[in-house]
Amino acid sequence: MKEILIDIDKCMGCKSCEIACRIEHSLSKNLFDAIFEEKLPQKRIFVENIEKHPVPIQCRHCEDAPCIMACMTGALYKDENNITCYDESICVGCFMCVMVCPFGIINKDIYAKKIVKCDRCPDRDIPACVEACPTKALTFKDVKEFSFEKRTKYLTEFMQHNNQN
Repeated sequence: MKEILIDIDKCMGCKSCEIACRIEHSLSKNLFDAIFEEKLPQKRIFVENIEKHPVPIQCRHCEDAPCIMACMTGALYKDENNITCYDESICVGCFMCVMVCPFGIINKDIYAKKIVKCDRCPDRDIPACVEACPTKALTFKDVKEFSFEKRTKYLTEFMQHNNQN
């Protein structure tokens, strides 16, 4: 199962992921047309500065998702791929999911009494935010593969440092 994973050491805070997200969720799917749409597209990823270091944050599609447990209508649910999905048609706009999200990443739709959250760009092979990241701080891969790459990088740097001493 692939996840959107973040290598915070690579993020430079350019917000390309935010722009790509807005464009992907626009009607036109085009930057120049999207900025003139009646309902401006809303991003589902946020680059926040944590202790002066940029960190991209989006829905983590939690295994034990508190937003799903708090949703009284079932508008938030897990699909067959374990992705936290949202059915806007049955959402009543109570915003309980917003209140319980541990990452504060579910937001209010500014045009309706509904929510906006990451949907992992279901019509794409690679989510728009990942594809747009110029430094590859965002990747879309299996957690085991990501962890292996991080361990390998760490051990390589460790061995190089020890060989220099």
